[in-house]
Amino acid sequence: MSPKSTITAVPRPSPDFTDRAYWAGTIKMALSRFFVLQVLHDGPAHGYDIARAVERTTNGCCSPSEGALYPTLREFEQGGYLTSDTQVVSGRERKVYTLTAKGREAFRVGLAAWMDATSALLETGRTAEIRAGKEGNCSC
Repeated sequence: MSPKSTITAVPRPSPDFTDRAYWAGTIKMALSRFFVLQVLHDGPAHGYDIARAVERTTNGCCSPSEGALYPTLREFEQGGYLTSDTQVVSGRERKVYTLTAKGREAFRVGLAAWMDATSALLETGRTAEIRAGKEGNCSC
């Protein structure tokens, strides 16, 4: 009989929720996917143009790397949200991506969800400012 080996999990350190970089990274990861759909909602594009358009549209907030963009495009294509077609542009082959009807619906649903979240965040910000003002004006 061979001895059983025990695998123990190494605990991961907890994220620093007071670090703005943590929140920025979390937001950028989710927003980048949405803005890929937004760029393609405006019309077909190839990978490099998609990445630059996302960066331009978000004023640099979201700048998808190739390592993040192409897996996202593959996932969208496998899910039926977009199609790709290989075209020759300036003597080079490039995949041009186009949203499907399902991809356009995903964009509309995503936009509505982000708008709901944005409204909630704005209201939370206003409430926090009011509370901060009341705390600072205590007349006790």
